[in-house]
Amino acid sequence: MSLASSSLQATIDSALAETPPGRCVWVALSGGLDSALLLTLAAEACRRHPRPLRALHVHHGLQAAGDDFERHCRWLCSRLGVPLFVERAAVDAKAGLGLEGEARAARHRAFARRVGAGETLWLAQHRDDQAETFLLAALRGAGPRGLAAMPAVHDLAGRRRVRPLLDVSRAALEAEVRRLNLAWVEDPSNSDTALDRNFLRHRALPLLAERWPHAAAGLARSAAHAGEADGLLEEFAAEDLARLGGEPSCLPLDDLLALSAPRRRLLIRHCLERRGLPRPPAARLATLLEQLEARRDAEVRVVWAGAEARVWRGSLYLLAPVVSLPAEWRADWDGRVPLVTPLGPLERGLCRQDGRPATLSLAPRVGGERLRLAGRGRRDLKRLLQEWGLPPWERTGLIVAWHGDDAVAVGRPSGWLACAEGWRRG
Repeated sequence: MSLASSSLQATIDSALAETPPGRCVWVALSGGLDSALLLTLAAEACRRHPRPLRALHVHHGLQAAGDDFERHCRWLCSRLGVPLFVERAAVDAKAGLGLEGEARAARHRAFARRVGAGETLWLAQHRDDQAETFLLAALRGAGPRGLAAMPAVHDLAGRRRVRPLLDVSRAALEAEVRRLNLAWVEDPSNSDTALDRNFLRHRALPLLAERWPHAAAGLARSAAHAGEADGLLEEFAAEDLARLGGEPSCLPLDDLLALSAPRRRLLIRHCLERRGLPRPPAARLATLLEQLEARRDAEVRVVWAGAEARVWRGSLYLLAPVVSLPAEWRADWDGRVPLVTPLGPLERGLCRQDGRPATLSLAPRVGGERLRLAGRGRRDLKRLLQEWGLPPWERTGLIVAWHGDDAVAVGRPSGWLACAEGWRRG
């Protein structure tokens, strides 16, 4: 074994050592050179340092050669003695992310379906891939998060994604494949320079390397520096959030506006990530920041794919898209049997205090409802919602429970906010 081969196997051994014994390691296997080599090296490492090892192939169904990729993956896994699992993914090429983006999203969904919590998924991206990703991000005008490209290790929903080969050049991988006489399949679409990444790979990076032989390595180092800077910015944003109360879904507006514009942008992005919501495009974020400085009585609402921001009573709220109950929705209910609403299942029952059975009718709030509260008499529901400080957008998802002509409770699927005299939460 050559010195380079020994170093490559040591890299894989080190990555494997980060996985506790007994925990499964998955390898994302396309059948191409990179992933075929990664699985081969992982199988060798797992023979010497036992860990459960499995391969995962995603069949996109985008080209006729896809069946050939799957057959090759089955052959390779049979030869290595590694169980193979195949996930079939639906890719909508006409959706908003484009063909490359939608295929990538489909792979990620397939990974999430198969890889369990506490398990590790290995991906075969290498240093040249990192350089391409950095350039693509720079051409989009990305900030530190985008320029950081692909992290070597990333934890997501209790699952760890690891790229053991991220510091290894494509040339080193090709040399090892030749030494092992390893077979792989070539995706015909890899030569299509109409795709952005392929254009960089086949046209731009070779040209850069003619002038700067270590261009790929330099770009990958820049991505690493950007990743470090992004980590520091996240720490900085976390400190600002703690000073503003620590609640990522609700930021006091006066304190937020006291920050500089760059810190506001950073904090809003940080809070959205903490909430698991997508970041807004730069133009939408700029619009939001402009509107935050509008008159305090102005109604501020800025929406982007997967999230929205609103201002109410001196605070900025960062929200998942608000969903209202359909105006025509109705349901009969006995107060006990589980019931699914358009906004999710009811989590709490509702019953009479005297224990007698009752037939209830559920409907959206339309206005004008009144509740007879113990010790307070009949109260207008609109005034009660104002007393409770319920934001206007949350009022569109309220359910009113009726017993005959009397409103006896109001709430959301997660629970009842108030019950009328003579009724209680189940």
